[in-house]
Amino acid sequence: MLVIDNHTHVISTDTELYPAAPIGGRRSEWSQARPVDIDGLVRALDDAGIARAVVVQASTVYGHDNRYVVEAVRAHPDRFTGVYSIDALAPDAVERIQHWQAEGLSGFRLFTTGTTMPGQADWLGHEDSHPAWAYAEEQDIPVCLQMTIQGLPALRGLLERFPGVRVLLDHCARPDLSDGRPYRHAADLFDMAAYPGVHLKLTHRALAAAGQGASDTAEFLADLVAAYGADRIAWGSNFPAAEGTPADLLAQAREAASGLPEADQELIFGGTTAAFYTPVHTPAAPTGGPRD
Repeated sequence: MLVIDNHTHVISTDTELYPAAPIGGRRSEWSQARPVDIDGLVRALDDAGIARAVVVQASTVYGHDNRYVVEAVRAHPDRFTGVYSIDALAPDAVERIQHWQAEGLSGFRLFTTGTTMPGQADWLGHEDSHPAWAYAEEQDIPVCLQMTIQGLPALRGLLERFPGVRVLLDHCARPDLSDGRPYRHAADLFDMAAYPGVHLKLTHRALAAAGQGASDTAEFLADLVAAYGADRIAWGSNFPAAEGTPADLLAQAREAASGLPEADQELIFGGTTAAFYTPVHTPAAPTGGPRD
């Protein structure tokens, strides 16, 4: 099975060239405890047998300075696709999108919650962000959303205004699944399946939530595939923000998804990402080792 990791991060050892400027003003603990640079990510992916990866801007380290993601993609264009962070409310948001796309990155991320910014930011859906959404729709630029389930009503409003935008929800929008089937606490998540542009990122956070309380992981994954289709669900390790190696995180996710049909697993662990981020192509095989 070809595996593409939809969610990784890189942290440079050069703090002068790449100084910290985290969104929210506080750097994440994981990035200080488990920093992994470009070469370290390549080695970790090789050890896991992961062919390609999406490198997502570490927003709680570099904010909207996406230069190290650019460096990663340029160093390994056959291996990495890059996702950059922007301030969607800024007057020059469209210009920043154009800049980072021209630098070789493949879609932007809006950071509206996180370990350093708990809760759901209230600016998602603000009219000042509409030019960025309109440009994403016009140019077919995918949008990755770090958000909570409480932000889904705002997202619905955006998708009704900009129905052509393709979006990817980090961690499945961090749902509460503890009540189990039919997941009334997460009803908004399942309702979003009605919007064809909505895709879900299946990470350790979503899998952990699926095993809480009355929830059963296998049942949740089956219900998620039934609602969205496997072609709208993509696995991501969240390495190194998540503890463990990509090999460990991949093994855990594949075990959780083992009850799904093989065709669905192939989509979740590679095919969906290859279609969502078009520069992510299908190589013959993973590379044999890190490159200089």
